[in-house]
Parts: sequence; C-alpha cells; structure tokens
Amino acid sequence: MKKIMMVGKVGCGKTTLSQRLMGEKICYKKTQSIEVLGTDIVDTPGEYLERKSFYNALIVTAAEADVILLLLAADDEQNAFSPRMNSLFCGKPVIGVITKTDLCGDPEKIRLCQEILQMAGAAETYSVGLNGDGSLEILRNAIENIEMQV
Repeated sequence: MKKIMMVGKVGCGKTTLSQRLMGEKICYKKTQSIEVLGTDIVDTPGEYLERKSFYNALIVTAAEADVILLLLAADDEQNAFSPRMNSLFCGKPVIGVITKTDLCGDPEKIRLCQEILQMAGAAETYSVGLNGDGSLEILRNAIENIEMQV
C-alpha cells in the first residue's frame, strides 16, 4: 500500500478508517498526536486541521506521505477545509473521503461534502460507511492506482 496521511476534523473517522484499511478491530481512541499505524498510514489529530497554527505540522508530515486523504463526515455541519488546501501538500495527490455515509440519509448532504472536498483540491472523492458495502475496497484500489505526481 502507498503511504497515506489522513487529515480531517476531530471525530470525522480518521482513526476508524485507518483501522478498517488495516483490517483491525474498530476501537475508538482519541488521536493526541501524529501516529504512524502499521507502516503505511499516518493518522493526524483533528486539531491540526481545525487550528491554522498547526498547519506547519501537516505540511511537514505530508512530506513523507505518498497520498493525502481529506476526510469529511457526511453528518458534519461545519466545513474546516480551505479552498485549494491541496496546495499545502507540495503537489502530493489528494483524495477526498466522505465518511459516515451510513449515518446520513440525505443525498444532498453527501453531494455538498463532495463539492467541499473538490474545492479543497481533492482530485477524486469516495464515500465510505461502516456498513461494509464494498466502498472500502473501492477506496483502497483508488489509493493504490492514483498517479504519483513528479
């Protein structure tokens, strides 16, 4: 698997998605600092996105990643992503991931999340829920097949 870095607000599902990608049992824990899970996943605290004073930590951490995942929960009422946020990550490919889609029954909210992630610079967006509908495998394939920028 390519080395990925996950960026999103507190509670958007970064740790849960990391555990699912690694095939681990889902066990919620608050991420307090940047954590490397296995050898391929970098989980960042939500506060690093929510407070611009922590953007430097995201920029430095992104240098070691192959792909950046911007995560946005479908049930979130506030957007924390700036337009063209992808420019912070030195040309790394950026994929948008809409999480908690199984908790959101409103297709309009999911469409809005997609729009927000595209404005933030995600080249592609994917939706995932905890219901195991196959969307995780689609995301995993997208990560593996994304073209690396030189």
